[in-house]
Order: sequence, then structure tokens, then C-alpha cells
Amino acid sequence: QVEEELKAACSQQAGQLQEMGHRERLLRSDLQRAGEQLESFKSRVMQACSPSAAASTGKSVTEQQVIEKVRQISDESQQSHEREKSLQKELSSRLAKEKEVSADIEVFKSSLQKLQ
Repeated sequence: QVEEELKAACSQQAGQLQEMGHRERLLRSDLQRAGEQLESFKSRVMQACSPSAAASTGKSVTEQQVIEKVRQISDESQQSHEREKSLQKELSSRLAKEKEVSADIEVFKSSLQKLQ
């Protein structure tokens, strides 16, 4: 009876090992597919960020290159935003000055008409 229980336990463990092997193969396949998707994504990001750079490299793009390019684009975007705010301030200032000058011109015209 003990021998039969051992055989059953061995048989059950053999089945579990086969199942674990099957799961391992599936996980390796999923991991490989995820790696390929990551490489594709990195290449697409680099191509979107810098088409000429992506085309000229001809090799796989490193994560660091993608990070640097995204950081560069972010910095450029921030600088553009700051420049836009600066130009908006300058425009507002010039419009205020223009209104002031227009008001002064109207006062001057009015004074001139009174003199005539």
C-alpha cells in the first residue's frame, strides 16, 4: 500500500512538474514577446522624437537614449511655454502702453480743438 501511495505521489508530482514546465515555457514566450514589444516601442518613440536620428542609427535604441530624448523634448516644451508666457507679458505691456498713448492722443486732440 505504501508503494502504491509513493507511486501515486510520484505520478502526481510528475504531472505537476510537467505543468510547471509548460507554464515556464509560456512565461518565457511572454517575456520574449514583451521584450520585442519594448524594442518596437523604443524605436517608435525615437522615430517620433527624432526621425533623422532613429533612421541613421540602424540599431536597437537603448532605454537611456529614449529617456534622454523624451527629457530633451520635455525641456524644450518647458522653454517654449516660458517663452510664450514672457511674450504674453510683453504683449500685455505693449497693449497697455498703446492704450495709454491713445488716451494721451485723445487728450491732446481735445486740447488742440479747444485752442482752435
